[in-house]
Amino acid sequence: MGADYVFYARAGVEGAVFGQPTPGLALIGGPPDGPPPEVDAAFAWMIAKSGAGRWVVIGADGEDEYARYLYQHLPPPHPVSVETLIFRTREAASDPAVVKSILGADALFIQGGDQWDYIRLWRDTPVQQALQHMARKGVPMGGSSAGLAVLGEFIFSAKSGTVYSAEALADPYHERVTLDRVLLDSPHLDLSPYAYLRNVITDSHFQDRDRMGRLLAFLARLCQDGWTAAARAIAIDEMTAVLVDAHGLATVVDNRSATNPGAAFFLSTLGPPEVCQPGQPLTYSNVSVHRICASDVGATFDLSTWLGRGGTRYSVSARQGTLCWASALEP
Repeated sequence: MGADYVFYARAGVEGAVFGQPTPGLALIGGPPDGPPPEVDAAFAWMIAKSGAGRWVVIGADGEDEYARYLYQHLPPPHPVSVETLIFRTREAASDPAVVKSILGADALFIQGGDQWDYIRLWRDTPVQQALQHMARKGVPMGGSSAGLAVLGEFIFSAKSGTVYSAEALADPYHERVTLDRVLLDSPHLDLSPYAYLRNVITDSHFQDRDRMGRLLAFLARLCQDGWTAAARAIAIDEMTAVLVDAHGLATVVDNRSATNPGAAFFLSTLGPPEVCQPGQPLTYSNVSVHRICASDVGATFDLSTWLGRGGTRYSVSARQGTLCWASALEP
């Protein structure tokens, strides 16, 4: 530990036996107020995927809240150990001890915070290379809020701070609509399930912070600027998670009340927007949405085919900067 980063380590039961890690992605919409508690079912799932082995949690703020959450809040089995790396400077991402910690993980988790911190601290560093190596190795990975934001091929970078739906719809080239390309490069590994994040941008705290408008603006920009011809998105509510297995099959779980379940939204575009220009309100028609609530029994979404079973299908449009919703269609 030095001025460049802070290192925390917690150990589980001495002599615990753990198994072989298997691939999986835990995409988490974030807690409402920063650190955990989180979506218990998502972390129990990741522990199983890790073989209850060695966890490494990385971020740029806080302490070892996730280690305390894993050991003190969740029932057994627990990870054999949890190491937390809090980056203070970009130099930390070249520290051999930091890289060694990541390369020894059986599960990797990127906590919430500010995704611009992760881009500026990790891009083009040995840490970025180590994260890519671990995804290639098939280690289960997860991210919450800002940690979720950096897992897709395309990223809302928040370089200039957050942007609200009304601002992005009124001008999709607003100064705070800052988009970036892949950080971890897991979408280009051609390995399931990481490859299924290709052409995907993610968003968190979704319905809780009214983010559909800004997400349509992000998708419009990706197509308008020629980054992709067919942009996709995964958007997730607070205290809700999308769990993706090795075959790309996703299920939705949450830690919310039965009367207000969390949901995940899988969006896809049909082509470029009609109007997406600096200083002009957005017009973008018929973006497909498949919404799955955690309470939708048996509902799944296959990222390999981008088709779902159960839940609700509908389309959403932006017309001169105003959101318009089509009638829902049952799958």
